[in-house]
Amino acid sequence: MLMNKKVAVVVPAYNEEKQIRRVIETMPDFVDRIIVVNDCSSDKTADVVAQFINKNNLLPLSGAETGDAVDSDNQYNRADILLKEQQQADINFFVASQIVNDNPSTDRVILINHLKNGGVGAAIARGYKWCRDNNIDCTAVMAGDGQMDPAELESICLPVINENIDYVKGNRLIHGSARLVIPKTRFFGNSILSILTKISSGYWHVSDTQTGFTAISLNALNAITLHDIYKTYGMPNDMLVKLNIAFCTLKEVKIKPVYNIGEMSKMKITRVIPKISCLLFKSFFKRLWIKYLFRDFHPLFLLYHFAFVLGFFSIPYFIKIISLVLSGEAVSPVTMLAFFFLFSGSFQSLLFAMWMDIQDNERLYKS
Repeated sequence: MLMNKKVAVVVPAYNEEKQIRRVIETMPDFVDRIIVVNDCSSDKTADVVAQFINKNNLLPLSGAETGDAVDSDNQYNRADILLKEQQQADINFFVASQIVNDNPSTDRVILINHLKNGGVGAAIARGYKWCRDNNIDCTAVMAGDGQMDPAELESICLPVINENIDYVKGNRLIHGSARLVIPKTRFFGNSILSILTKISSGYWHVSDTQTGFTAISLNALNAITLHDIYKTYGMPNDMLVKLNIAFCTLKEVKIKPVYNIGEMSKMKITRVIPKISCLLFKSFFKRLWIKYLFRDFHPLFLLYHFAFVLGFFSIPYFIKIISLVLSGEAVSPVTMLAFFFLFSGSFQSLLFAMWMDIQDNERLYKS
């Protein structure tokens, strides 16, 4: 426990037989539960974890782990009862899995095997579900490749526990060694995706959006649909959009970049960036419609769409002007005025919408 709050760490693992044992063994003592989600590895990852569980006779955990029971006789608890039932039944929406432990209620290390490969996002979502169902106060995520320093875990978890922050993420880009340690292609790709994620998610001050070293509160786990989390490498970006829609607070903590410790990256930058960019484009409009129309109407919804409509109608005029200039013909004043008013209207609407967006989401980003 940390400050009398239950802490768990979800460890997504795919073909990490060489690294996974060290990740478990170096976990700080304040971590109550370690949820290893083996994403249908083709190596001996599951065997290594199972052997660790069998050889380490861990003491039973203190306190109830399954949460408070809901009084079904109390007519005012109907909403809580229905929510709990739905959360327990939504296991069918996750990748098919199996809990290996004989004593999951007392074992510190829990091994969940995916029966088919679902992706890193799916593995984290499955671990999140276990922690939500067991009322864990603070749930962190550490990769199974050992690329995250366990000594920094406490600084990731403390804002959730002490400051009631909903989501805390590490930030490697603000560390002084970022440009020296992070491979240049990854640094560039991370920077591009961070810019796109700022716009899409509404957390305009966020950076290093691709880091997986995070901690989330029980309140936030209950506020989002876990089985709907993006299943592959766009998961951190998708999480930020979902959390923003749910009005969750966010804080970033400086962490050091860790590379070349034996990890084997499975992410292909040239394939990942286009996919995540497409995800972020769709997520941007999803955020606008859900957050600023259906849940709480805001003028920025109209301004954003007004900007896009005017910008769209200015394109034919722009093409016509360019073609006339290239052919040496004169451009009529009507065409120039039409383009000017459409483009300037679009640009101004976009600036006002972004300014309102930044102002409205300022309250959710905690420094």
